[in-house]
Amino acid sequence: MSSTIKKKPFFSIVTVVKNGEKTIEKTIKSIKNQSFNNFEHIIIDGKSTDRTLKKVYKYKKNLALIISEKDKGIYDAFNKGMKLSVGEFICFVNCGDTLRKNGLKIIFKYLSKYTELDFIFGSVKKHWGIVYGYKPKKIYYSWGFYSSHSTGFFIKKNSAKKVGLYNLKYKFHADYDFFYRAIVKKKLSGMSTKKNEIIGDFERGGFSSRSPYLKMFLEELLIRYNNGQNLILVSMIALYKIVKNFRKFIK
Repeated sequence: MSSTIKKKPFFSIVTVVKNGEKTIEKTIKSIKNQSFNNFEHIIIDGKSTDRTLKKVYKYKKNLALIISEKDKGIYDAFNKGMKLSVGEFICFVNCGDTLRKNGLKIIFKYLSKYTELDFIFGSVKKHWGIVYGYKPKKIYYSWGFYSSHSTGFFIKKNSAKKVGLYNLKYKFHADYDFFYRAIVKKKLSGMSTKKNEIIGDFERGGFSSRSPYLKMFLEELLIRYNNGQNLILVSMIALYKIVKNFRKFIK
């Protein structure tokens, strides 16, 4: 009696969503239509009350797993996705964001050549332009060290295990905390695609753009301090950002 061994996917693409009926289909279609097809696509739904799930189930045959249950926020959903994924590399493509047709193909080209990499950032198109590159030294004082968490960031599953899960005590910037642990504490190896090698498109109006600026600012400082940044440096960064972004604090 013969048996078929299912091939392990190279990529696990995780999409988190809650009440995203207007944009979930374009996200799923962008992943379904990839020119590179060795991947699984997982949907983590936060118990949507609109027509999100009805639209998701239209593509059931293209999805490896659909989970719909209440969660503790977007980072809790990320953790579920990481735990459930079985691919060698994990990427989050949030509801509304999209991968370009050759997105996975471009990333696979790099990972096949640079096999020692723990993670890679792909260039991403946002509403104001292309975000690209990886500048690890800037993690100490700026957010501008990477392209995008959703759509642009691919990490080896075994390397993600070394970093640990997203810390749920951070409501707005648990991704930054994750990056800090990966880059500074675990010293993982990463790189980026070229500027013109755009992986996907990031939709305006996502989770970060809806978050209150002051709370995000204070949490960022707390993350820096909790990860061992010098208090004087944290204070200098805080002062600089208050001056630079004064209008955002008085809204």
